[in-house]
Amino acid sequence: MRAGFPDFRLGKVLATSFTGTLSERHGEAVERIPTPQRLIDWLAVNGLAVESCTPAQLDRARELRESIHAAATAAATQNALPAPAVHVINDCSVQGRAAAILTPEGERRWRLGSASSVEDALSVIAADAVSIIAGERDGKLALCASPTCRAAFFDTSQSRTRRWCDMNTCGNRQKKARFQASRRKKLGTAD
Repeated sequence: MRAGFPDFRLGKVLATSFTGTLSERHGEAVERIPTPQRLIDWLAVNGLAVESCTPAQLDRARELRESIHAAATAAATQNALPAPAVHVINDCSVQGRAAAILTPEGERRWRLGSASSVEDALSVIAADAVSIIAGERDGKLALCASPTCRAAFFDTSQSRTRRWCDMNTCGNRQKKARFQASRRKKLGTAD
């Protein structure tokens, strides 16, 4: 990762990993794609390499990110999907020229249009969001149990009872807080 920027939180599900480019939404928010170059970096790490990105494309990417987050949150809480979010997701999905390709190893990859544009990459992310929000994939949408995070994530655990968007960040932070509270209680002190 580039020096001076927070690390990316990378998940196995493209759409919810993309929503993780803004974390700690209910605390001190951390923007992980503050510049067009950081969006290029995130896309490259996720197999969607693009040649360039304008400030307007970065704005569109953030609009898509927030729309996916809003729709995924609504789906996770079994509420109606917000119409403006659905419109943005659908609009981004149809604007790209990306194609799914099969590698010799039997894995799916994406081939972006000849110009390798941000719009092509956003269409892949939007299509992924459609598949998880529509319930087409094995798993369920959930919200992180961390009160400062509340990120939407796609739970593919066998029991579908995962509580944290990322065990290495939110989960460990909560475990550490519980441990410290227990330790203070045993010592008879309070903060």
